[in-house]
Amino acid sequence: MEWQGGRRSGNIEDRRGLGPVGIAGGGIGAVVLAAIGYFVFGIDPRTTMEATQSLQQPVQQEGVRGEVTDKDGQFVDVIETSNREVWSPILRNEGVDYRPPEAIVLYKQATGTGCGTGQSAMGPFYCPADQKVYLDLSFWQDLETRFGAQGEFARAYVISHEIGHHVQHLLGADQQARRLGARGEESGSVRSELQADCYAGVWAAHAGETSGGRIVINRSDIQDGLGAAAAVGDDTIQKRSQGQVVPDSFTHGSSAQRMRWFTRGYDQGDPSACDTFSASRL
Repeated sequence: MEWQGGRRSGNIEDRRGLGPVGIAGGGIGAVVLAAIGYFVFGIDPRTTMEATQSLQQPVQQEGVRGEVTDKDGQFVDVIETSNREVWSPILRNEGVDYRPPEAIVLYKQATGTGCGTGQSAMGPFYCPADQKVYLDLSFWQDLETRFGAQGEFARAYVISHEIGHHVQHLLGADQQARRLGARGEESGSVRSELQADCYAGVWAAHAGETSGGRIVINRSDIQDGLGAAAAVGDDTIQKRSQGQVVPDSFTHGSSAQRMRWFTRGYDQGDPSACDTFSASRL
């Protein structure tokens, strides 16, 4: 994947030098529950964090905003900016003003969010309460060593998936998902996650049109994205963590579903093809 010449907007909030978040009133328990819930039981960490939000008061000052100088941080910036350039005209044609996420927050270990306390063990996530994406860059190593997802495009897929949740928030789909429930093969949570996968595919289909053509994605990159989608499927994670697959506890969708919807978004390049909420077959 070629990206080094891509435009950067500086929509980064860098908290990596601030140290771990300070917690008052039971926050650590919420972090542990969220981490265990996702990796052992397949529960979306945002569900756990929202449920325990009233029990915790995360305390951390805002990080440094603007352009970052390290390569990993610049990569995140380029992908966020490219998503902005893709989604702005698409949503404009639908009569919707695309407002980018408030920031992509880079942090280490743990940090305060509008949804409660975030921890690196949860992986990247989007918080609709403050409209920020949270990312501990150590996840890139986990993505390769723990999940077996190789290549820079696998990282771009993850970032674009979380920005896809922001697009859903702008369109009100997150509320629709919440009404449909959070667990099970056909739940609102699964439909939401698969739609975000599809939106990541839509971004990939148009990424070459951004940054003056300086972002180049080839078929091997798409294969890396599919590998990442497969690696983080509920069935794959559950089989690895607990030795069995429990579809009734799915929150993100199976590996096959995640690959299918990413491919659908990439092949069609049209978010209208990503209506997982009306789909009879996920």
